[in-house]
Amino acid sequence: MHTKLNRRQSEILLAAVISARATSMLFSKIVLAGMDVFNLMALRSLIAFALLTPLFHKQIRAATRKEIRAGCIMGSLFFLTMATELASLRYAPTSTVAFLQNTAIVIVPFLQAVLLRRMPEKRAIAASLICLAGVALLTLAGSSGPAIGIILAMASAFAYAFTIIATDRLSHSGIDSLTAGILQVAAVGILSLAASFLFESPHLPQNAASWASILTLAIVCSGFGFTLQPVAQSGTSAETAGLLCALNPLVASVLGVVFLHEVLSAKAILGGLLVLAGIILYSVKTKPAE
Repeated sequence: MHTKLNRRQSEILLAAVISARATSMLFSKIVLAGMDVFNLMALRSLIAFALLTPLFHKQIRAATRKEIRAGCIMGSLFFLTMATELASLRYAPTSTVAFLQNTAIVIVPFLQAVLLRRMPEKRAIAASLICLAGVALLTLAGSSGPAIGIILAMASAFAYAFTIIATDRLSHSGIDSLTAGILQVAAVGILSLAASFLFESPHLPQNAASWASILTLAIVCSGFGFTLQPVAQSGTSAETAGLLCALNPLVASVLGVVFLHEVLSAKAILGGLLVLAGIILYSVKTKPAE
C-alpha cells in the first residue's frame, strides 16, 4: 500500500510536521545539559522506532529495497542535520540557531535551481526573502554566539536543505513514503548509537525532566515529525517544503507566549506577520507539484 496525499493535504500535513518539530530545540537544550549529542539522538530515535514498530510492523516487514535505500539516505541526511544542530546549541543561543538553520528557506530554491539548471521562480525568491526577514525578526534580538556555533548552525541549514531536496526526489520515486519515513527514523537511531559508542560515553537520562523531554522528542519530533515528512512531501514541491520551514520559529514563539508567558516584542509580531505573508504569497496560484 502506498501512502499518497494530494497537494493541499500534503501542505497541511507538512505544516503540522514542522510545527510539531518547533518544540525540539527547547527540549534538546534541556537534555543536552546532562547528555551528549549522539547519545540524545540515539535515544530519541530508537525509542520512536520502538513505538512505531508495533503500529506499522506489516509495512516494515513488506519494505522493498527501494524503500530501505530511501530510508537509509534520508536517515543519513537527517543524522547530519540533527548532529550539527544539536552541536551548535552547545555554543550558541537557541534563537540564533533557529534563525541560521531556517536559512534553508532561501537555500532550497537556489539549490533546486542549480540541480535543475533553471532559475527559481521570482515569486519563490520574493516569498523566501520575506519569510527570512520575518524569521530574523522573530528569533534575533542582538543574540549571537561563538564562531563555532554559527558555523555548525549554518552547516545544519545546508544539511537540512539537502535533506528536503533528497526527500522530495525519493518521495516522488514510487516508494511508500510512510515505510521509508519509519526506516529513516531507524537509520538515524543506528547511526547515532554507533557514533555515541565511538565518540562518547553513552548513558541513560539521570532525572525525570530529561526523560520527559526525551519522550516528547521521540513521540512528537521523531515519531510524528521525521516519520511523516516524506509522506507530506510526496504531494508537494521541495520549494514549498523549504518555505514552510518558516513556521518552525513562528510556532516556537507562540508556544513561548502560551506556555512560558513570554512577551512578544513589536519586532517579533512584525516578524510573524512577514512569515505568514511570505507563505501566503507563495501559496496563492502556485502550480500543483508534478
